[in-house]
Amino acid sequence: MVLVDNHAGKDGAENENLVDFRGNPVDKSRTGGWLAAGLILGTELSERVCVIGIAMNLVTYLVGDLHLPSSKSANIVTNFMGTLNLLGLLGGFLADAKLGRYLTVAIFASIAALGVTLLTLATTIRSMIPPACNPRKRDQCIEASGHQLALLYTALYTLALGGGGIKSNVSGFGSDQFDPSDPKENKAMIYFFNRFYFCITLGSLFAVTVLVYLQDDVGRGWGYGISAGTMVLGVAVLIGGRTLYRFKEPQGSPLTIIWRVLFLAWRKRKLSYPSDACFLNEYHNAKVPHTHMLRCLDKAAILDDYAAENENRKNPWIVSTVTEVEEVKMVLKLIPIWSTSILFWTVYSQMNTFTIEQATVMNRNVGNFAIPAGSFSVILFISILLFTSMNERVTVRIARKITHKSQGITSLQRVGIGLLLATAGMVASALVERRRRLHAIHDHFKIRAFWLVPQFFIVGAGEAFAYVGQLEFFIREAPERMKSMSTGLFLSSVSMGYFLSSLLVSLVQAATKGRWLKSNLNKGKLDLFYWMLAVLGVINFLIFIVFSMKHKYKDQNISSLGDSAKELGSWKDLTLDNKEKKLGAQEEKA
Repeated sequence: MVLVDNHAGKDGAENENLVDFRGNPVDKSRTGGWLAAGLILGTELSERVCVIGIAMNLVTYLVGDLHLPSSKSANIVTNFMGTLNLLGLLGGFLADAKLGRYLTVAIFASIAALGVTLLTLATTIRSMIPPACNPRKRDQCIEASGHQLALLYTALYTLALGGGGIKSNVSGFGSDQFDPSDPKENKAMIYFFNRFYFCITLGSLFAVTVLVYLQDDVGRGWGYGISAGTMVLGVAVLIGGRTLYRFKEPQGSPLTIIWRVLFLAWRKRKLSYPSDACFLNEYHNAKVPHTHMLRCLDKAAILDDYAAENENRKNPWIVSTVTEVEEVKMVLKLIPIWSTSILFWTVYSQMNTFTIEQATVMNRNVGNFAIPAGSFSVILFISILLFTSMNERVTVRIARKITHKSQGITSLQRVGIGLLLATAGMVASALVERRRRLHAIHDHFKIRAFWLVPQFFIVGAGEAFAYVGQLEFFIREAPERMKSMSTGLFLSSVSMGYFLSSLLVSLVQAATKGRWLKSNLNKGKLDLFYWMLAVLGVINFLIFIVFSMKHKYKDQNISSLGDSAKELGSWKDLTLDNKEKKLGAQEEKA
């Protein structure tokens, strides 16, 4: 994440003219810097407190208070998170094309504040909650009705809209407060991204400890009300500091270029290819070398009689340039890796759905204090922090000594390790759930919830690799003029992962006639669902290896996971113990 935002900041601050809130060229002594960036960090901290505080504990409210089935509750959570990340694309598009980052963040932060306020009302108005279950007839609980769920859904998706707009722009807006051409400010910008990540984690830890406790033991209204107040305060701070910010004016969205090239290629699909590629529009002035990959897109740059007339060749909706076509090719080349990254986030989504449900039926007592089920996800964030730090301080340094490359391990290797750890996390989840259910059924004994630590810890370690690896891959491989697409691609893979989880739950429910995923976990077979995800993880990893072997990095000096696998013969040979001599020979050959 640090890497992608760093590049985004360079592209924004170095290549574009920045202005103050009056539209005048910035005075660096009065605008930007740490004060402005700190105010922006406050907005991100508020967003994390709201979203994580809701997402990590929402399933317990849906099952326990609204009496919804376990599978439906899980799908509500994953659909909410999937929509939030998908709407990040909308927020990024509006900021690039029309509104600019500041106005987009301010508008969407206000929408997020409205959403969490509505959620507070939805969980405190008595008529919006069904009556409590009869302790003697737990199987006859009354589910929340359609009108009771209406306000809840309105609140969640209003928050999803606001959170998506914030998520896709706040880091870039923060980076605009530093000038990378100034050595002092460039160094400060690096620290900004470290602190940005710290704020995300700090907000997440606060949410899964303090807010989750308040939601479970004091009342949902208090927990969500504090979130609403935090978001309103974040908006007020952001708007109050507008005179201190540096603003980058919108320059147009790269999504428009992609859509335009695809549209023209389709419209000209019946035209014949020119005898030589040099006859394509702006071939000799192209900033990106022409390639024969996805040759069908070259038709967007064909100069037919109409396109060659007068000024038509300068009209982007009549004919594209070779540069634009090649940039779109580069984006499409990322799709195979993008597609195999989705399943990781499907696995990750289980950490705030079914894993939390597991915790609710386990022994969570430490002395006389019962740890809230949602608070066990704190282990996930601790693991992420631990392995993120260890990766840079240990793993990368060891890899640098072995490979003699500054990067250490490649982005695709990071993703591959993350996928393997996600699969291992599902194996651990299945084993723990089987043990839990057997003790509950045969011994009428609740095992301790700390048995969930391995699955949280392993999946958290996987995120430390996969998260950074995906972002690094997308930012390095994206066209220079489309760096903002990297965040969008990442958010869309997260979104698709959550939606895939909802789809799999629905398919499993239909295929097993509800026998696997029951509200009463003791009567279901959740462990089989975890085993299914583990098997899918193995298959997905093998497909990822194939795609990695075929992928060629934009920077030919960096050998991809696929190139390494070809040279060394197998994934096993990529381990630190076996590859030193062979990678040394590979470098000499290169």
